[in-house]
Amino acid sequence: MFKRCFCLFGLVLLTTLGCSSKGPKFAPVSGVVTLDGVPYTKAVVSFQPIGDKGNPNPGRGSSGYTDDQGRFVLKCDNKINGAVVGKHLVRIMTRGNDVVGQEPNLETGSEDETSTKREVDPIPPEWNALSKVEFEVPPGGTDKANFDIQTRRKKR
Repeated sequence: MFKRCFCLFGLVLLTTLGCSSKGPKFAPVSGVVTLDGVPYTKAVVSFQPIGDKGNPNPGRGSSGYTDDQGRFVLKCDNKINGAVVGKHLVRIMTRGNDVVGQEPNLETGSEDETSTKREVDPIPPEWNALSKVEFEVPPGGTDKANFDIQTRRKKR
């Protein structure tokens, strides 16, 4: 009986250790988002690992919200601090756009309290839906994942 319990314990231990050593490696990632040079307090920052031929599924994405100073810290599934080591596609958008008015109810054609009009995201599409922005997460992590989003054209 003792041998069976010992063998079962050993098998469970090996399986657990094997699971923890497999999978993608995560590293801490933080930074600052600015919009036209000013810390942006309402952003959602998303990092999605980019696969390649050798590793088409490099792991799950990570995200974080900016604070009152534009700083963010990435987490994966709200459990794991950081992001998968390697190249990522970065998307940044405004979280919970504020309600700024009413829009017509499609059923009645009139305005009412249940229909709302959302503010246009001040972050350009090149940073969210059409993003091609990439960031390399180093094995040791970084606190320099800084993104300065420009919405105004610079004067010549």
